[in-house]
Amino acid sequence: MRNAPLGALETAAALRRGEIDVRELAADSLDAARGVGAEVGAFAHVLEELTREQARTAAEGIEDARRGGTLDELGQRSPLWGVPMPIKDLTQVAGQPFEAGSMALRGNIATVTDGVAQRLLDAGTLTVGKTSTPEFGMPCYTEPATGAPARTPWDLRRTAGGSSGGAAAAVASGVVPIAHGSDGGGSVRIPAACCGIVGIKPSRGVVSPGPYSTEGMGLATDGVLSRSVRDAAVGLDLIAGPRDGDFMPRPRPPMSYLDSVGRAPGPLRIGVLLEPLAAKTDVHPAALRGVERAIELLHGLGHVTTPIPAPFTPQEWAAFMPLWSVGAASIPLEAQQEGELLELTRWLREQGQGYSGVDLAQALSGVQAIARRTGEAFSAYDVVLTPTLSGPPAFPGELQLPGGADDFGAQCAFTPWTSSWNMIGNAAMSVPLHREEIDGTELPFGIQLGGTRPGEEALLLALAAQLEELDPWPLVREPSAA
Repeated sequence: MRNAPLGALETAAALRRGEIDVRELAADSLDAARGVGAEVGAFAHVLEELTREQARTAAEGIEDARRGGTLDELGQRSPLWGVPMPIKDLTQVAGQPFEAGSMALRGNIATVTDGVAQRLLDAGTLTVGKTSTPEFGMPCYTEPATGAPARTPWDLRRTAGGSSGGAAAAVASGVVPIAHGSDGGGSVRIPAACCGIVGIKPSRGVVSPGPYSTEGMGLATDGVLSRSVRDAAVGLDLIAGPRDGDFMPRPRPPMSYLDSVGRAPGPLRIGVLLEPLAAKTDVHPAALRGVERAIELLHGLGHVTTPIPAPFTPQEWAAFMPLWSVGAASIPLEAQQEGELLELTRWLREQGQGYSGVDLAQALSGVQAIARRTGEAFSAYDVVLTPTLSGPPAFPGELQLPGGADDFGAQCAFTPWTSSWNMIGNAAMSVPLHREEIDGTELPFGIQLGGTRPGEEALLLALAAQLEELDPWPLVREPSAA
């Protein structure tokens, strides 16, 4: 493990103080993306021309602020001005590649910039590149048809998770301090756990999908991956906020997420949920020991923990399936593109095309019923604690199985908690609290902090910051072939 480079907020402060030149930082980040980033499969596309142009603009902004004596104002207005923050290749940036990990979109160039990406560009961040994602972000591993697979730097034989696997690998290996991701069933939290970093999925409606996307099934939202809780908070500050026409907007809180990190919560009532929700599966003892480690820390902080049962069964969780597969079936593709899809995507689309409008309506009602029942079951608690994953970062062959049904089943067994927070729509985050040696290699194990009510991002961030202060985790991992 090498010395950790600066975090996102630390980098921004060093840029404003003149200790780092943003053009040199851009060059170093591009070199790292092509070097270490390539080792871990972090990037679908390295965007050199765009990044160097952004660095020139950022340098001019810093110089103008220095001459005008407004550096503090720049930091308050754009706290990550000049900081590398790549964008996942499920999100469009006009004039740049947008392939979504699929041969069906090979060579495609985006004609518009999605709203969340525009917010990052307007904040003065350096894009560096589009991070790797599996085909259309469907699986919980990142094995794109268009490029190299994403691997955790803790063990290059194992997956970085998905679908924000490239983003997590870039952050964990030290290429960038922070990255954009998106999460429709755990796609920020799963790779965060696999790579030993922080990942937060905000509540439904916190980050607008507009102006070019819609809420769809209400499962997916944009999120942030970083090495520290404070960086995750400031990243969420950059992308959060409603837009005109949102179907389910949630207004920004009066206090920034970054400021909320410094406000100690508590004492909190924390439910501990160890029973898998999406599948009947064994849970690795190390994953359970990660929760035990969290419980000990939480008790030391004055919080109260209580074991709680699962609010629904894996069979009832299956109400999620039509929403996921109909979402896959609704991706607009031409007939000739269908033959270029990977097996899992084809299977999901076939499943989705087999459901009627009545089936979809019943699935939506079923998910809402589960969400209501879960909300009632969680109402006595402020936070729910689970393992993030059922085991260590998986070998790709354990998840990417022949046959779409077997592949999907293996994914559910690996990620039996994360998707439930997409169904209920509350915030959730993975915190890299635990590590253990498995078969001679040290590997990370995340714990998940799940909100029990909508809009509790600030609470989760503040609690995670308490854990980070008491039991800090390694920040950067040198890629290891184990």
